[in-house]
Amino acid sequence: MYDGIVQELIDELGRLPGVGPKSAQRIAFHILQTPSFDVSRLAKLLAEVRERVKFCERCGNVSESELCAICRDPRRDQTLICVVEDAKDVSAIERTREFRGLYHVLGGAINPMAGVGPNELRIRELMTRLADGTVQEIILATNPNLEGEATAAYLSRLMGDMQIAVTRLASGLPVGGDLEYADEVTLGRAFAGRRSA
Repeated sequence: MYDGIVQELIDELGRLPGVGPKSAQRIAFHILQTPSFDVSRLAKLLAEVRERVKFCERCGNVSESELCAICRDPRRDQTLICVVEDAKDVSAIERTREFRGLYHVLGGAINPMAGVGPNELRIRELMTRLADGTVQEIILATNPNLEGEATAAYLSRLMGDMQIAVTRLASGLPVGGDLEYADEVTLGRAFAGRRSA
């Protein structure tokens, strides 16, 4: 629609998740029309994020060091692990201030249609974390959609013979939704009313 580099910018912005063609166009024109917009700072931050940020060796959360801040925090309850699909779900749960345990980020959900099976997720790492007997409860906080439910059911069966309580977040979260879009009150109530998986 536009000539050259402007259209390239719109196309590139449109490749970001959740950014459609109209949003990409609005962002591009904001960058072009706002003299105070610091493009070089944005470019520098994007490069630094790619260079410095990695995933926590223990839980899979985003971190700038080997272990994330949550895994390094000695005040966290070591007997409780909340299993989530993505690192952004950790942030959503932390905003509720209801959970004081640790996390385990799977890196997605079981989705055979997309070629994602249990071996593509961080399930093996989770089972390794459970081997020493410290953990007493696993909270399955996968998204309340088909893939998240399948993942929770798989994990529940996998841990069935272990001496660990396996719970699932309670109702209050919309079916077909994502944790990152849930408000703090809804997510907090879901935590408070969790049930056996």
